[in-house]
Amino acid sequence: MINEGIVNVSYIIATILFILALGGLSNQETARRGNWYGIIGMTIALLATVLGDQVTANFEKLIVALLIGGSVGLILARRVQMTQMPELVAVLHSLVGAAAVAVGFANFMDPDRLSHYAGVELTIHDIETYLGILIGAVTFSGSVIAFLKLSARISGSPLTLPGRHLFNLGLLIGAIWFGYQFVAQSAAGGGLTPLIIMTVIALVFGIHMVMAIGGADMPVVVSMLNSYSGWAASATGFMLGNDLLIVTGALVGSSGAILSYIMCRAMNRKFLAVIAGGFGTGGGTAAKGGGEDQGEVIAIEAHDTAALLAGAKEVMIIPGYGMAVAQAQHTVFEITKTLREKGVNVRFGIHPVAGRMPGHMNVLLAEAKVPYDIVFEMDEINDDFPDVDVSVVIGANDIVNPSAQTDPDSPIAGMPVLECWKGKTSIVLKRSMATGYAGVQNPLFFLENTRMLFGDAKATLDEVLKSL
Repeated sequence: MINEGIVNVSYIIATILFILALGGLSNQETARRGNWYGIIGMTIALLATVLGDQVTANFEKLIVALLIGGSVGLILARRVQMTQMPELVAVLHSLVGAAAVAVGFANFMDPDRLSHYAGVELTIHDIETYLGILIGAVTFSGSVIAFLKLSARISGSPLTLPGRHLFNLGLLIGAIWFGYQFVAQSAAGGGLTPLIIMTVIALVFGIHMVMAIGGADMPVVVSMLNSYSGWAASATGFMLGNDLLIVTGALVGSSGAILSYIMCRAMNRKFLAVIAGGFGTGGGTAAKGGGEDQGEVIAIEAHDTAALLAGAKEVMIIPGYGMAVAQAQHTVFEITKTLREKGVNVRFGIHPVAGRMPGHMNVLLAEAKVPYDIVFEMDEINDDFPDVDVSVVIGANDIVNPSAQTDPDSPIAGMPVLECWKGKTSIVLKRSMATGYAGVQNPLFFLENTRMLFGDAKATLDEVLKSL
């Protein structure tokens, strides 16, 4: 056992390391160091909590729980592929939410609760408990639905129920009403019934909220749930009187909220609009009026693609979710290396919402060891497309769709996109002419300077690599 002073110092050190971790993760070159800061900080925080004076009994059960949780985490980290990271993140968010709910109920059912708190202190503590369970339940059910959508176990299409906004408003009013009942009954030793009813309401709200969001908005959903999990942890910290949990939860919650804002700005979307309804349909399904062909496409073969790339001076590679599905990132790296050896200037243009979670494409390219200095964000690279000889679009649709700028009635109208059509030639790798997650046909495919390379991204890129 260690005294309270050492615990507090450990918490301060852990907090500093968590802040350094966030700073490190903001840049590709320092991301690995940022991860290590986070690992060390969490290790210190865990040891300080376990060995502190708040844990006085049942060490055997605690050690068993730590071993089980650590083993599961280690197995997942070793087995989950990079393409499955969005689903893993969603599952981990659900676990945070479930933990907040479990801790909240355990705290409320503590037989000594009323002897520790009274009057205003009891009211404040009850509100902390109520909010922790509320946010945790929303996070849990919403994350489960996000996992099911991301893993294609259920459709990515938005479920837009009639009167859904009134339904959400009714759930909100119900949560507030039962919160009042919970606080009023708690002082008399009751409150379990309104707490359970609120939990059910929160679970339903989380399910309905994410079900109403289309696949095109999933990166926002992931960052939003990340924010919710942080606030749930922070509320739990207030509930338990744990300063580190409060600070850590606030860091996660605020950073997730900022990231959600960045994602929404990149899509020209309002955060509340995403929560209220979302847009898009499941992959391969056309939105109403948006999936029809707009002319003839010009197909190209792998060896002709290789010839165009070898003869170019400036090449821009634009990865999308199709690259992740095909696991083609390593072949992309080999092509990049071969072209650079031939004197071709190869760069990557990354859209903020490419993939199924923030930074999805950056993670895949880092895994394939693509140099950081040739990977650029959309805002950094868009003005360079007129000077690009060949743009290679790998499994992307909505993020290179000109209709976002030309069609005010399009579901993606106003969304900033990578303007690859301004270059000399665009080569688009797709399995078929199916629309993307927004369900909108892409005029890029039918332009005179666009060539369609059909087939599995990895298989076709392997053929391109052989022909270089």
